[in-house]
Amino acid sequence: MRALLQRVTHAKVTVDGSVCGEIDHGLLVLICAMRGDGEQQAEKLAARVAKLRIFEDDLGKMNRSVTDVGGACLVVSQFTLAADTSSGNRPGFSTAAPPEQGKHLYEHFAQALRELSLPVETGIFAADMAVNLTNDGPITIWLDTADRN
Repeated sequence: MRALLQRVTHAKVTVDGSVCGEIDHGLLVLICAMRGDGEQQAEKLAARVAKLRIFEDDLGKMNRSVTDVGGACLVVSQFTLAADTSSGNRPGFSTAAPPEQGKHLYEHFAQALRELSLPVETGIFAADMAVNLTNDGPITIWLDTADRN
C-alpha cells in the first residue's frame, strides 16, 4: 500500500458540498491499495503511520508521533498514488488494486488506525471529493509497504 502523509493543523473532505470528514491537528493520509496488497499490508502501514515521529517535541525536533501528540487522522482514498508515468503523457493506473479490493483495504486501514486508539475520519471511497487542508510545516511524507522498483 502507498500513503502520502501531510501533517496538518486542519483538514476536511467534502462530497457534493457536504463535509464527510474533518480533523484539526493531525495527519491527512492519502491512501492507495496496490495490486497484490492484503490486510497485512494495511495493518503494517497503519502501525507505521501511528508511530512515525514527524511532530515536534518541546525542543522543536521531530520526535513525536500523531499518537504522542493526541492528533487525529483524516484518511482519503487516492488511487492516483498508483500512477505510472514512465511512458507517454498520460499516467496509467494498472498497478492499483481493483476497486472492490481497494475499498476493502482502505476501510481495513482506517479501522487498523482506530484499533491503535487514533481518532479517524474518512472520505467516501471512489467519490469525487474536495480536500481542503492547512499543511503544517509543511511536512509531507511518502510511505510504501513494498519496494516496487
